[in-house]
Amino acid sequence: MHPRPFPAAARARQAGHDPTPGLEFQPKARSYRAYPLHNLYKTMSDHSETNLSQSAPAPEEVEAAMAAHASDELARLQGELAELKAKSADLADQFLRAKAEAENARRRAEDEVSKARKFGIESFAESLLPVADSLDAALSIKEATPQQLREGADATLRQLTSALERNKVMAINPAAGAKFDPHQHQAISVVPAEQEPNTVVAVLQKGYVIAERVLRPALVTVTAPK
Repeated sequence: MHPRPFPAAARARQAGHDPTPGLEFQPKARSYRAYPLHNLYKTMSDHSETNLSQSAPAPEEVEAAMAAHASDELARLQGELAELKAKSADLADQFLRAKAEAENARRRAEDEVSKARKFGIESFAESLLPVADSLDAALSIKEATPQQLREGADATLRQLTSALERNKVMAINPAAGAKFDPHQHQAISVVPAEQEPNTVVAVLQKGYVIAERVLRPALVTVTAPK
């Protein structure tokens, strides 16, 4: 066995110093092994891929997340579809109700028009019944005096006039000297007279209007222009 060196000498040799007095110690040069750059880059790339593979989610997790999102979106769309169907059904019901009401209103209007055509003169005919009764009563008198006939005729005329007025049938009977109105008067002849030209001299036949519409113009004579 070789003798074990002293600890101090060993530490001196490790530090590169010669522990022997009087002798110069040359420190031993250290050698370094060359490391290629492409190996260094490859090593860094491998570390990066390892980190990315550790941080990226697994395909199963991505598929599960997409399935959950699709399920939520499907549920939302189904809810909107159900709401739209309910609104559509409500609008269809409102449309059917409005259509039925319009059809009923049209039928009622047609019935009213038909009744108006059939019974439009009902009120007017009813107002003429007293006139017919008065004429029957006058004809039933076998030996009526002229005075009685006159009084009966006057009473019947009053009844007829009242019946016409109740149905808005008014007489056109202009007074002498009234301005000639071609819309309500019809001139039969032109006669000289001591009054303003183009005025009514006499009424030969009354005219009648119903609700301001002329049924028959009054037949009149008018003064000649001077």
